[in-house]
Amino acid sequence: MPISAFAVKVPAAEAIAADLRRRFDPTVALGVPAHITLLVPFMDPARITDDVLARAQRVLQRTASFSFSLGKVGRFPETAYLAPEPAAPFIEMTRALVKEFPEFPPYDGAHDDIIPHLSVAHGNALHAEEAAIELQARLLAAGPVQARCTEVTLIENASGRWVDMDVFPLPAASGM
Repeated sequence: MPISAFAVKVPAAEAIAADLRRRFDPTVALGVPAHITLLVPFMDPARITDDVLARAQRVLQRTASFSFSLGKVGRFPETAYLAPEPAAPFIEMTRALVKEFPEFPPYDGAHDDIIPHLSVAHGNALHAEEAAIELQARLLAAGPVQARCTEVTLIENASGRWVDMDVFPLPAASGM
């Protein structure tokens, strides 16, 4: 069944993680860029109406654009990831989307906590460990990835590949 997802693309992470993502994250072959997921799975793309898009825009407008860094490596059992700091704005956007669309809990409600992350390796514990070690070495050599969240992208996979469906610009932070 086709699904959609709200994601924050992080092109700045490609320099440190693109080759590892290509080796260890099967979603790369399906068109998924480096990103931090806010909400997946979201509704079937065929059900997304102008009203749904307007509701999502209203929710996301509550968060001003912000800077963040990716300087720490985290692990789930079969995943290695870069953890964004601060994490709070990502968590707040996820909670706001879930409040607006309660029928779509993050990861189908499989986890109690919301842990924002940029997956680099997924699906195999040994590959995740290998990627985590390499990521840590790269961060020590190059320092944290600096990025800015200025928009949220709704992506969908109805064709079998993930493509952009809509983009929601975030308002400028006051004083910017």
